[in-house]
Amino acid sequence: MRAAIYARYSTDLQSDASIGDQHRLCLRLIQSHGWNEAKTYSDRGISGASHLRPAYQRLLEDARDNRLDVVVSEGLDRISRDQEHIAAFFKQMRFLGIPIFTVAEGEISELHIGLKGTMSSLFLKDLAQKTHRGLEGRVRKGKSAGGVTYGYDVLRTVKPDGSILTGEREINTEQAAIIRHIFEKFASGHSPRGIARELNANCINGPRGKGWGMSTIYGNWRRGTGILNNELYVGRLIWNRQRYIKDPNTGKRQARMNPQNAWVIEEVPQLRIIPDDLWERVKARQKATRSEVISDSVTRSERARRPKHLFSGLLTCGHCGGGFTVVGKAYFGCANARNKGTCDNFLTITRSDLETRVLTGLKDQLLHPDLIAEFARAYQEEFNRLAGTVKKDLAQAERDLATVSRQIDRIVDAISNGMFHQSMKTKMDALEARKAVLETEMRSIPLEEPVLLHPSLSDVYRGKVANLVEALNDPGTKTEATEIIRSLLSEIRLIPEGDKLCIDLVGELAGLLSLGANKNARSVAAAGGSVTMVAGVGFEPTTFRL
Repeated sequence: MRAAIYARYSTDLQSDASIGDQHRLCLRLIQSHGWNEAKTYSDRGISGASHLRPAYQRLLEDARDNRLDVVVSEGLDRISRDQEHIAAFFKQMRFLGIPIFTVAEGEISELHIGLKGTMSSLFLKDLAQKTHRGLEGRVRKGKSAGGVTYGYDVLRTVKPDGSILTGEREINTEQAAIIRHIFEKFASGHSPRGIARELNANCINGPRGKGWGMSTIYGNWRRGTGILNNELYVGRLIWNRQRYIKDPNTGKRQARMNPQNAWVIEEVPQLRIIPDDLWERVKARQKATRSEVISDSVTRSERARRPKHLFSGLLTCGHCGGGFTVVGKAYFGCANARNKGTCDNFLTITRSDLETRVLTGLKDQLLHPDLIAEFARAYQEEFNRLAGTVKKDLAQAERDLATVSRQIDRIVDAISNGMFHQSMKTKMDALEARKAVLETEMRSIPLEEPVLLHPSLSDVYRGKVANLVEALNDPGTKTEATEIIRSLLSEIRLIPEGDKLCIDLVGELAGLLSLGANKNARSVAAAGGSVTMVAGVGFEPTTFRL
């Protein structure tokens, strides 16, 4: 038996030795069963709530390729903490005939998947409620509920009994002066972008030691984020303003506003940094300059508006990791280079050039023979499924018609034997009507054998891919085509190389395109650059270059 070991730990705060500890325990289990260790798959610093883990995806691919006979892990929670994902993993392994063993539970069965998954969910929910209750108690005492707010230092003092007193804060004099400077500058008419550039030019570290940005200063006035919206600076502590819900599709957290009556507000005058008159001047200017397109009815920022351009919000700078935004009428450029001065990438690219290069590259890759074959296979599979449904409907209609005909014959025989009642006529009329409906349905079902695969199906696929640009320009299909392409891309990196920008696409689409690549890295010509495939990527999100 070829035993594959899967090990994982969640955050960078945990020790890398955790992988070695898990491997040792799993190896002991393998030896006790007389199996052979095949390979160890390990994900470091990745949450078990996400299934987009490189080693996890490689494990799935190797299982499909018959490279292992049994999966061993320390516990089910190492494989996944999500009920949906662990159930899907169990179903795939069972289909492939690969048992799952863990040090904690032994051989995994449906009972473990159902009961342990439910108990884990209930435990996490109960833990979250108790944690929330404890944090609320700290806030009502004027203490910190966690996190370090810019402008304050967290105090940790030792009490007489030896325990550590946490949650106390005091004003950081140097940072408080910077906060007052930001408020004065904004109240006097300076823009958040200009203030950020000035602070970065003077080498003043922002929150968490990073550079200053426009959003760091201005933030979101509804959510109370950003320097200018933090009411702690006027001695008012507000907690439970929002909660976070994880998007099941992306695994990313989305903020949701809580109703105002759920907020916890405490006065902490000893932490005041900004006087009331300066605070009111800033609020007045914010109200006057706030964009009119933001409505009070909008409570979910990710649905506030559609992206203006095809790839808006997906572009990042390959040099500093910041966003690539519109700079000028038709150009994209690095936001950090222009707004913060913390990046040296001043190269720009026109929107038309970017979209042409990306779409041309996609078309070239999507026309690879392997992908055409995959399209034909999926089409035939669906066609056969529908054909099977037609046959099933015809067989059911024949059975129903036979049943109705027998019931009619019984009533006719009963009448012939002298048994008649008025209700029998009503029953006969209903059966005759049902018989007519069934005969009509059977005549409408085609009896000839359907064609399972059209010989020119590959030409249909090529035509659809070739019309990709036309679909994006057609008002009738533009929205749907745009959403499909954006859903398959998680990031577009623009990497400066000399005096030009190279483009890396990252996401599920790149994983799909890797089907059309050889197992070894290869490059093929594309408009404006090249497409680079990464060897051995499997099905996890990957990258290719244009």
